[in-house]
Amino acid sequence: MNLTMFTDYSLRTLIYVAMKPDDRLSNIQEIADVYGISANHLMKSVHKLGKLGLIQTIRGRNGGFRLAKPAEEINIGWVVREMEENWNIVECFDEQNGACVLSPSCRLKNVLGEALKAYLAVLDKYTLADLVVNRQALGVLLGMRETSC
Repeated sequence: MNLTMFTDYSLRTLIYVAMKPDDRLSNIQEIADVYGISANHLMKSVHKLGKLGLIQTIRGRNGGFRLAKPAEEINIGWVVREMEENWNIVECFDEQNGACVLSPSCRLKNVLGEALKAYLAVLDKYTLADLVVNRQALGVLLGMRETSC
């Protein structure tokens, strides 16, 4: 299974924002700098996270964003499902455009479908809070002062 960069950036954004102490605001450029990723790509992820109600955006000169709900309420499986647009991991998953000649008799679709369900079931067991449990080490890696995590 391969997640898109869009989902990867979204999850990393949530981790970063969850690590901010005292509901302090984050911004796209600081996250892009910390992770060494494109601010333009990150902007799309932040926009969707806001539309999904996962982050609260504050406009203005000193604006930014923060988590809109507690990290314990943000389920990783749900986030991945919402961010990924295409779950057609093989051609036969695409009901409209799949043209594999094996489809009528092949069991691969069923096996891969079962694997996809298991993959998502594992992600459903975790929340954002589970991902930031090692706050001190993550804070160091993200360039945040240890005492503020």
